[in-house]
Amino acid sequence: MAILTNKAKRLRLHERIRRNIKGTPERPRLSVNFSGQHIRAQVIDDRAGKTLVSVSTTEKSLADAKLKPNVKGAEEVGKLLAERAKAKNIAKVVFDRGGFTYHGKVKALADAARSGGLEF
Repeated sequence: MAILTNKAKRLRLHERIRRNIKGTPERPRLSVNFSGQHIRAQVIDDRAGKTLVSVSTTEKSLADAKLKPNVKGAEEVGKLLAERAKAKNIAKVVFDRGGFTYHGKVKALADAARSGGLEF
């Protein structure tokens, strides 16, 4: 039996989650990803294979704010994502936590998106 790294375990879990979670035009998928230095969130229509809305801490507007990949940074990304989604008339999404534990940064991003007007 091979020893799996934490990243490999998370990716296996994410594959299992993605078997059941699909984004549709009526209810796209909100996907989150956290690296060591950045936060990315996308609203994706899986049927068309298109990203409808995206937010990343690498964007010029957020890079100037010097956000870190912590709870505070996740809240800011969640708020901005909700604003952009509302501007494109997206109200309901299905949440894809990407294999990350629903705690801390992931929960903060989800709560900020909910408070911004998105429904999960």
